[in-house]
Formats: sequence, C-alpha cells, structure tokens
Amino acid sequence: RILLGCLVLGLSIASPARAEKADQDKPVILEAEKVSVNDVKQIYDLNGQVLLIKGSIIVTGEDGHITVDPQGYEFVDVIGNPNEVASFRQRREGPADEFMQGRGAQVTYDAKTEFLTLTGDASLKRLLNMQMIDQLRGWKIEYDDVKQYYRVIPPADAKPEDLPLARAILSPRRKATLEK
Repeated sequence: RILLGCLVLGLSIASPARAEKADQDKPVILEAEKVSVNDVKQIYDLNGQVLLIKGSIIVTGEDGHITVDPQGYEFVDVIGNPNEVASFRQRREGPADEFMQGRGAQVTYDAKTEFLTLTGDASLKRLLNMQMIDQLRGWKIEYDDVKQYYRVIPPADAKPEDLPLARAILSPRRKATLEK
C-alpha cells in the first residue's frame, strides 16, 4: 500500500538562476475594480480583476490582499474565481528569457523569503525562450526560489486510490543548459 506521505514530491533545480534581484527595488503597481489602502498598517485589499506588477513579477486574480512588512517586503495573497484562476509570473536572474509561471485557485508569494505557493488545481512551469523546461501539476505546489526547490503536495483527504495526485515533467539539466 502506498503511504500518503510518499505523495510529496521534492525536486531540486540544478540551474543557478534565481528570481530577478532587480524586482526588489521596483515600485508596486496595483490595478483592480476596487482598492482599499491602509497606509498606516501597510495593508492593501483589492477586489475585481486584480493586477499586481512589480518589476518582472505579474500576479493576477479576482481578489487580493497585500501586506508590506517594516523592511518593505510584500506578502501577496490572490485568489481566482470559478471562471478564471489566479496566476503568477516572474523573470529569473540569468538567462534573458527564463521565467517561472504558475496558476491555481490561490497564489501566495512572500517577497522576503522568495517563496511561492499555488493551491487548488495548481500548475507551475519553468520556461526558457518560451519553451517549457519543467512542469508540475497537483493540488498544492510550493516553490522556494532561494533553495531552488519544488514540492507538490496532495490534499489532506487524499486516498491511495486517487493516484496520481502529483505530476512532474522535468527536462534533463544538461540539455536545458546547452539550449540557452
């Protein structure tokens, strides 16, 4: 019998590329049908057709909540709606056209730790020159850009007969590196 704990899939990335560091110093551009700002507490609530842009980072969804910590780092939480999922896209440091692109019912991103979580029929792709290098699908995907680590997690109520709950397509590192 397969244990549910075995369904967690961790994958290291051999590529030295990380999130684009220039994004840290860029202003945050927010668009939505409704924006509520608490400047004292540094909390921003967005409702309806949310678009957040910060450098190469683009986050979209239906509703969003952004908190800025005292050091100026954003914590972004955006949800989609039944007709359209939330999405995240960021250019990576290094090769000119390398991106991380994800979708899910909910997208959370911690700019301080560079940790992305996609929840609810989630997918995450690493693209180089608009060609897919790696792709993950599952209920919940975590991506730690600092440690260069992906993880796909099944729902808490998953049963062995529900397999497969996680799927990964990974290109050989040597080939991906040579095609740059």
